[in-house]
Amino acid sequence: MNYDDIVKLTNSLPCFDLALLAQAFDDRRETIRVQLSRWMTQGKVIGLRRGMYTLSETYRRAPLNPAVLANHLYRPSYLSGLWALGHYDLIPERVVRFTSVTPRVPQRFENPYGVFDYRNIKQDCFFGFSSAGVGDQKFLIAVPEKALLDYWHLTKGEWTPERLEEMRYQNVEQVDGEQLDLYAQRFQSPRLDRAVRRWLRLAADAEQGTVTL
Repeated sequence: MNYDDIVKLTNSLPCFDLALLAQAFDDRRETIRVQLSRWMTQGKVIGLRRGMYTLSETYRRAPLNPAVLANHLYRPSYLSGLWALGHYDLIPERVVRFTSVTPRVPQRFENPYGVFDYRNIKQDCFFGFSSAGVGDQKFLIAVPEKALLDYWHLTKGEWTPERLEEMRYQNVEQVDGEQLDLYAQRFQSPRLDRAVRRWLRLAADAEQGTVTL
């Protein structure tokens, strides 16, 4: 196995893992791992996490979208929480950390493309996401209602009206109140039910112009 072999195999992929190389070549896994480490030192290969890599931009044809990468780094997962709220412009802040939820144990990866956090959520609550993006750059992301619920659920403490107002939610017309309530029921969490009721009241007041949400 040489570098040209790797380029031919992977340059159309945004990223690849050790298992793919072990299947494609006769070299032992440890030999492949050592060679990859050398190419990383030379800047020809970029490590994304243990066992997952991408070619340097000089050799890679496929673009690397960090949102797409977030799905690849740890599966199953989908983007949610603050990153998704920022994506939908439901909050005014620009969120640079990629937050995802997964039924697996929590993880955190840092690489040249960003910081990727994976928060644990029970399997019964792993729903409410869809595909976004274009062409080969599609990624899984929570729908607006689920992004709100995931964030409230995974952030400790009571979501009082004052705390909700501090989030400075905007463009709230994207959120279907009935869907939000139905999704919340599946969590079976009184704390989350209270947050939904308070948020819906604030959203209604915002539409009437009596409060700024």
